[in-house]
Amino acid sequence: MDDEARDLVEAYALQNAVEHGEDADVGAVVGKLMGEHPELREDAEEISDEAPEVVAEVNSLDAGERRSRLEEIAPELLEELERDDEDEEDEGLPPLPGADDVDEVVMRFAPNPNGPPTIGSARGLVVNSEYVEEYDGRLILRFDDTDPVNKPPQEEAYSWYQEDAEWLGFHADEIHRASSRLETYYDYAEQLIEKEGAYVCSCSQEEFSHLKKEGEACPHRERGVEENLEAWSRMHEDAEDVVLRVKTEIEHPNPALRDWVAFRVVDTESHPHALVGSEYRVWPMLDFQSAVDDHLLGVTHIIRGKDLRDSRDRQSFVYSYFDWTYPEVVHWGRVSIEEYGTLSTSSLAEAIDRGDYEGWSDPRVPSVRALRRRGIQPMALRSALLDLGVSESDIEFSMSHVYSENRALVDDDADRFFLVRDPVEVTVEDAPETTATPSRHPDVDRGNREIHVDDRVYLEADDLPELGERLRLKSLYNVEVTSQDPFRVRYIGDDVDLVREEDVDVVHWMSAEEGEAVDATLKTPDGEVEGVVEAAAAEAVDDVVQFERVGFSRVESGEPFTAFYAHR
Repeated sequence: MDDEARDLVEAYALQNAVEHGEDADVGAVVGKLMGEHPELREDAEEISDEAPEVVAEVNSLDAGERRSRLEEIAPELLEELERDDEDEEDEGLPPLPGADDVDEVVMRFAPNPNGPPTIGSARGLVVNSEYVEEYDGRLILRFDDTDPVNKPPQEEAYSWYQEDAEWLGFHADEIHRASSRLETYYDYAEQLIEKEGAYVCSCSQEEFSHLKKEGEACPHRERGVEENLEAWSRMHEDAEDVVLRVKTEIEHPNPALRDWVAFRVVDTESHPHALVGSEYRVWPMLDFQSAVDDHLLGVTHIIRGKDLRDSRDRQSFVYSYFDWTYPEVVHWGRVSIEEYGTLSTSSLAEAIDRGDYEGWSDPRVPSVRALRRRGIQPMALRSALLDLGVSESDIEFSMSHVYSENRALVDDDADRFFLVRDPVEVTVEDAPETTATPSRHPDVDRGNREIHVDDRVYLEADDLPELGERLRLKSLYNVEVTSQDPFRVRYIGDDVDLVREEDVDVVHWMSAEEGEAVDATLKTPDGEVEGVVEAAAAEAVDDVVQFERVGFSRVESGEPFTAFYAHR
């Protein structure tokens, strides 16, 4: 690879690293090089062989050095990144349809509190609150908790949602619980019956499914108003296999819209509701409850999944009977999170009940509470989710976007420490007794740590080199392996030039001298990791720190030392 190609690889590697706030990716660098400079494709094999060495040199620099070097050798690439950042800031969310036609934009987020917010539901919290802020509108948090059997609410989840919503910048002007509004739904059900827009049906599910499929009317459809009101009253007392149906079009082209169920009887003796217990036995279906609430609460705009298009069509019958105006609706596609898939809140709750996870804040769970515990900042998650927009396209989302945003937020304030995973105690022959003084931060002047070292250190098992190989212990000295069984190393000087001249690896370590290290547990999305950490790190409880060569983490407790891993 000639000098010109080498300089281009370095420049694109620096741009890639600065853009993403992490080590440059060789594949991305070579791909951009070939795309921007097709004349180099005839040398692609040679460039691909030698590019990793250049990228590794770039990755050995810290964030400040990468940016400075890029500005020095290719300022136009840095300007390109800055222009892209400005364009992203200008994009924002698309305008709300019909927002200029209402006196005040009113939006709602309506979760089922069968668990705390997941990353998926956080998207709804963030986007609704962003729109309301943009239009100086009103924001409603409404708990649609009217399914005590299939999606039973958890009593704690109501407060979990409110806490996590506030943390994410969702500041509700009103908070409502559908389970406390059943009498209101009953009132509108009776009004609908009186308008001959609903009837009580005692067909079995199988019988009605057959009739619906054939486009034939239920035999109870032509009951009179008084007979339906009497049957409705009995639903609340002793009837069981009956439902109240909204009268639509029995031959409607979409069978899902034919005389849909508005209320059903629920055995709350066996399935008591988390807030109201067994007080009620007739419960509204979501489409009826939500339709009534959206109107009464003055909702002007709804954001919902494109898979819920039928909801608008069903609810439009209710709105038509009452001569209400339906809110504007924005449909968006489903988000699949690369690292977690599409696990639902219900399936996560089942896994927690089985003991697969320690709880909703287990770092392996895609919940907002788990991200908070790991040290993810609210603006990092908020920004990454807003970048998804409100397209109807299904989206595959990677947590790397959140981590990139978070890295930019926490890096300057995160003190550095050594954490050695799977530690192996190693005696260093001929080592001088000394005190190492690694910096608390490579780019921000906050002074240095002090680690006293005799002749014993902890190294990570994966860092142990082969016989005759050399290592640089970061901010300490150089060693050479003299024996594999037993494993031994000897001190060979302090000269940091060894790293550059002989291309030796630089590894982190920890002093094995009493009082310098404490046992540590690092909880990660892949499981728990045991190790030792600098004793001073135990004073950083609740802070986000960076364990060198490991990653950013939030310190949960100092004794015993426990930290939750965030990201690289």
